[in-house]
Amino acid sequence: MAVTWGDFQAVVQLSAGLNVAILSFVDISLPAIKERRRVFAKARQELEIHRKNPHKRTTEEKETHAEAVGEIDRKLFDLWQETSAFENIEDSLMKSTGVFGFFGAVLSVTLLWYSALHYNDAIRLTGEVLIVVSFCSLIGAFLINFFTASKASHYAKQCNTLREHMRRHL
Repeated sequence: MAVTWGDFQAVVQLSAGLNVAILSFVDISLPAIKERRRVFAKARQELEIHRKNPHKRTTEEKETHAEAVGEIDRKLFDLWQETSAFENIEDSLMKSTGVFGFFGAVLSVTLLWYSALHYNDAIRLTGEVLIVVSFCSLIGAFLINFFTASKASHYAKQCNTLREHMRRHL
């Protein structure tokens, strides 16, 4: 007995629903990216406040403080350099998510339409492969966004650690 499009229609419907949802996957990594950028801006502001610390009176205190601020400034700059290199990758990954989402949504909606028209027709290997491809676009978009979000979160944590060090030692 041949497998028909009707037998696969529930799978195609799931694929269509999930692939249309991919378009909202950007929401997974976007908050983490915004948080990373906000944390870096806040760290810069705090460092400037510490740099102008009016409580340091003697020359020795001022020199020690300036040296400590300089050290934090270098660490923050190094971290910023590392993250700015990732920003280019981050932007291209976000665009890739859009491509995966659009491709998967169009493919799965087309397959859903086709399966409705050919409900009782036998499904060929090509149809099964296309259904698998539509699910793979979902997996690709999710993995890209998960990677981007985790990397942005990692950088934000490093910056927050540096900010905490500033609060304690400056």
